[in-house]
Amino acid sequence: MNDDGRNQGAIARLVQELTRLPGIGPKSAERLTFHLIGGERKNARELAAALQAVAETVHTCPECGNLADGPLCSVCSNPRRDPAVLCVVETPRDLAIFERAGFFRGRYHVLGGRLAPLDNMGPERLATDSLLRRVQNGGVLEVILATSPTLEGDGTALYVSNLLAPLGVKITRLARGLPSGTSLDLVNAQMLSDAVEGRRAF
Repeated sequence: MNDDGRNQGAIARLVQELTRLPGIGPKSAERLTFHLIGGERKNARELAAALQAVAETVHTCPECGNLADGPLCSVCSNPRRDPAVLCVVETPRDLAIFERAGFFRGRYHVLGGRLAPLDNMGPERLATDSLLRRVQNGGVLEVILATSPTLEGDGTALYVSNLLAPLGVKITRLARGLPSGTSLDLVNAQMLSDAVEGRRAF
């Protein structure tokens, strides 16, 4: 195979891999590919290095389930965070939304999803055992259930609250200032702050 054949194969592979990303169709993948190879090659190399670093170093935080590139994630390793208030979210992306808003000073627990039987997401796939252990170990006074205000999110919140109820911890839910049926990544920081400030007993 000549050089042109090898290069065409590499281009096609990159286009194919980019189409695996959410929201990236074949045309967008092709546009991104030609942007990377048409500009300065150092940009493509830096992107490749960043992707390799993520693939090799990022893992699940053993404490909360967030993404981490050290022994613990940046929240769990921060001694200034309040361990008495635990915010339960569905995914690391939801946690990142709270952190970008910048108002919550407690800690988190990532469930790893939400109950969705049609998507084969049952209770056994949620990180509830580690949540119960954290509460049972003491020091947690309140658990905020910050699942999305959807049918699946509400069902997940009810399931988790039933598990926590015998432990005697205060359980609250985000206020309904959030638009029903939406996901956390579609709300702004002020709406999210208002939802936490107005949380209610669950």
